[in-house]
Amino acid sequence: MRLYLLALNPTDSVTEGFLPAAARLGLDVTVLTDQPQAHRRTYPDIEVLACDVRDFRAVITRLATHHTPDAVFTNSDHLQTQAALAADYFGLPAKPWQAALRTKDKAHMRRHLAATGADRVWSTELAAGQDPAVLTGLDVPFPCVVKPREGVASEDVVLADGTEDLLLRCKEIQDRRPEAALVVEEYLAGELYTLETLGDGRVRHVLGGFHTELSAPPYFIEERLTFVPAHPEPVVEQILAQLDALGVGFGACHTEFVTHEGRARIIEVNYRAIGDQCDLLLAQLLDIPLFEHILRTHLGEPLPADLGARTDGAARLECPCADTAGTLTSAPAATDLVVDGVNLTYRPLREVGERHGLYHTNRDYLGVVRATGTDQETVDRVVADFLAAQRWELTP
Repeated sequence: MRLYLLALNPTDSVTEGFLPAAARLGLDVTVLTDQPQAHRRTYPDIEVLACDVRDFRAVITRLATHHTPDAVFTNSDHLQTQAALAADYFGLPAKPWQAALRTKDKAHMRRHLAATGADRVWSTELAAGQDPAVLTGLDVPFPCVVKPREGVASEDVVLADGTEDLLLRCKEIQDRRPEAALVVEEYLAGELYTLETLGDGRVRHVLGGFHTELSAPPYFIEERLTFVPAHPEPVVEQILAQLDALGVGFGACHTEFVTHEGRARIIEVNYRAIGDQCDLLLAQLLDIPLFEHILRTHLGEPLPADLGARTDGAARLECPCADTAGTLTSAPAATDLVVDGVNLTYRPLREVGERHGLYHTNRDYLGVVRATGTDQETVDRVVADFLAAQRWELTP
């Protein structure tokens, strides 16, 4: 069976998760990407074809002139709508392209949630190149959040505490990304969590989620995630109802939300598996073939009524971040340890000698520590001890 996987840059999710899972399922894989050389260097034994994957018409043409597809899949935030349209064109199982579009486009998401009565958040859209001064004529609630309409990974997401600050933030983002439309919305107070789900269009499994700790305002860098085996039932019901309103129910979905005074409200929906190696951690923690299950849904296979997931797990993922621009001159190597029953993995995300700016996003990550065990206090202690013993040096 032929699986087409759409991708932009290589990611750990694909390299360490989906491609090995496809091999275990006996699938023939073709990667379609606009960065073919990077993928060929990363996995030289996989067929890689150049394609303008951001254009669904180019994707459909590439598939139609190559092997007959049995599944079209992507784990990229940016390519969900294209993959859904291409799969639907060939009559293959797929996410509804409308749901893929409205979850990727944060303005559409807010409008749709409001229109369906699922949730109403004050929000407005600033078109690419539009003068932010138009916002002064609106009753903007402060503090508010400014972010790219179709952004990811906390990229250019910032808190503004007044009109002058808001205009400055918008202009800064527009200078960096003149082609990007922006969304300005009310700040939703509360603790930040995630909900991880997997469905086949008939049954939907809740895999738990994470409690996310963020950097200090005005930025929103995800610095630490602690596994939550089960959120309170009323919280889960509220989030699932909002996902239903958006039409989300097929395949993997990573939803970020806040809870405040018993109310759960979506921050954003990433209609794919959770990234930054949390998906690798989740598969290990739950002891299930997570990546195989996700691919099977796109092959049209039903999910089992019971995934057989472990329920006694504890986990933490933490990412040391650069606090200045510069060249990384010293850093720990990749490490795998077992300490007091805790399995700890550290993977560097930057090579020694690389020079980077300071981005105030997930691009500031220097590495990622993921740890699993059965006792949260022990997991937390092992991670804290490991990080305290390491050293990252940046030279301006």
